[in-house]
Amino acid sequence: MSRKKLILNTIKYILPVLVLFTYFLWSLLFSENYKVDAKLDNPIQIDIKDQASLDELIKLLKENGKLESVWSFKLMSSIKSFEYNIKSGTVQLYDSYNNNDLINVLRLPSKRVLDLQIPENIRLIEDMIVILEDSLGFKRGDLRTYLDTSSFLSNNGFNMQTLSAFFIPNTYQLYKGLSVESFFKKMKREYNSFWNEKRISKCDSLGLTQIEVSTLASIVEEEQDKRLDERPMIAGLYLNRLNNPLSFPYLQADPTVKFANKNFGIKQVLYKHTDIDSPYNTYKTKGLPPGPICIPSINAIDAVLNASQHDYYFMCAGSNGDGYHKFTSSNKEHNRNKNKYKKYQNFK
Repeated sequence: MSRKKLILNTIKYILPVLVLFTYFLWSLLFSENYKVDAKLDNPIQIDIKDQASLDELIKLLKENGKLESVWSFKLMSSIKSFEYNIKSGTVQLYDSYNNNDLINVLRLPSKRVLDLQIPENIRLIEDMIVILEDSLGFKRGDLRTYLDTSSFLSNNGFNMQTLSAFFIPNTYQLYKGLSVESFFKKMKREYNSFWNEKRISKCDSLGLTQIEVSTLASIVEEEQDKRLDERPMIAGLYLNRLNNPLSFPYLQADPTVKFANKNFGIKQVLYKHTDIDSPYNTYKTKGLPPGPICIPSINAIDAVLNASQHDYYFMCAGSNGDGYHKFTSSNKEHNRNKNKYKKYQNFK
């Protein structure tokens, strides 16, 4: 074979390969591959969620425009090390992009911060979960599914009955689009920050765990929601009962009875209410209930940690309408105060 013929044959076979390779590079790097939905006059805004996968991002792109070649976009993502470095945040997209330009935009989303308010005095943890899901944009059931299927609760010493102690009422700044897992990690950091060395030291001096302090604080919260300066007195009373189990084997806290009956509108706690079988009924179950009966405020938690020291074991709502309680050391005097209050309220 002549040299000229060899060169021609080589060109014959190599040229198509070069053409295909050139097309491949063009498709990969320079050709338009994504176009924003033409029906939208304004630039579209997409929210990339925390820990989003490349497939989830592609689905998001398709929902807001036309992605011509998925394989080329995936290949470019791999070449640019984008597929495992997707960041959460908000991206605005205009008109059309080649793969390279699209990935350059997607890799630099802007972070949108939202203020999450965790309210106090939410009684049922199921209600708290719904509030959080709605506030954070999660689907209904996302938080509960994570708690049921992960080891988060057990790893951090909680269960569904004590979870109310985990949420410290406050306003927190979070990035929009964060994952359920990232949310709970954030809340754990806030929980650890709240329970600083000073608070833990006070906790230990009371002989209570952090969860037990929050549980007692939830009772104090429910007992007094108007005259907050009285809360340390109420906390001291219940601590007196807890520390004197021979004389007071039962805590006998009326708010726990309302929680046990799931009837928070009870005005006068009667025998029919205290007779219910429930671990939350402190008229029949010794010690503290198995968990908080509401999400206690920081004020109520600190009231327990800084409880007043006194010798009172009984209290009754005052009969003059000022919102304070009457504290006594004897049951006899307590019964007199009860009769005055019943008369004041026209109770039988």
